Amino acid sequence: MTTYLLPTENARAPGDLTDPEADETGAAADDLNPPCVLVFNASDPSGAGGLAGDALAMASVGAHMLAVVTGAYARDTAEIFDHFPFDEEAVAEQARAILEDVAVQLIKVGFVGTPENLSTIAETASDYPEVPVVAYMPDLSWWDENQIEAYLDAFRDLVLPQTTVLVGNHSTLWRWLLPDWDGERPPSARDIAKAAGEFGVAYTLVTGMRLPDQYIDNVLASPQTVLASEKYERLEAVFAGAGDTLSAALAALLASGTDLPAATSEALAYMDRCLDAGFRPGMGHVLPDRLFWAQPEEDEEDDADESPDTAGFALPPHDTRH
Repeated sequence: MTTYLLPTENARAPGDLTDPEADETGAAADDLNPPCVLVFNASDPSGAGGLAGDALAMASVGAHMLAVVTGAYARDTAEIFDHFPFDEEAVAEQARAILEDVAVQLIKVGFVGTPENLSTIAETASDYPEVPVVAYMPDLSWWDENQIEAYLDAFRDLVLPQTTVLVGNHSTLWRWLLPDWDGERPPSARDIAKAAGEFGVAYTLVTGMRLPDQYIDNVLASPQTVLASEKYERLEAVFAGAGDTLSAALAALLASGTDLPAATSEALAYMDRCLDAGFRPGMGHVLPDRLFWAQPEEDEEDDADESPDTAGFALPPHDTRH
């Protein structure tokens, strides 16, 4: 079953550089431009997620990110200590300025800090009803309970009606969308998709569903059916930024015109490779290596060992004199 998230006429075909008529009209140049994704998210100094993670993941799969900064985390690689939101006017002006200049293929919503910012984003998305929206709901357990409740209520009422694909961990989406679940088994991905569908969400990608033998399942579902399922072996590490990586890659692939099941499969495979190549820059969690594909191969590393000594070209230490 192939489900097109974007109309097929929006799929981006490579330009024919031998076609003079295309050159005259500029169509070939447009075809060669990467798809543009408008992203609402916070700045994350650790690089685990936020706009830095979105930018790397989207560039890795061929999209150009248009970043709207909604606030900033105070965090390290182990935990989030606080978040400082921008006011809604600053968020609205950033989005307005770039949207008047650049045509976007998709809008991605990450963590934006306040119900007021969610309202601004919902209003922006409603002005572009033909542009799909990918919304990611992270784990907010680090935050104040009253702020969490107000944020989730606003997200549910304002953003979900605009959302084409909702992405989130199974436990996060379960607690949010099915708080009164009393079944003998945990809710399935379709149960969660049905709950999201009541607020207008067409598709839900549920991640981190535990399976036997150290496997986890990631399921794409609509309220009517399961569209795709990808199983991966659990890695023995605690990661920060996996969900940001997945949702950014999915958004970029969809913006390029890839159909939804194929984009989901490719985004999950990309995330798995990022986690497999993960690194620990500090004393906290492992971060995804979103540029794993740029690392040298083993034979290239051997060649590097034979390179000439460059010790004499080391940068001097910073020594500011006043």
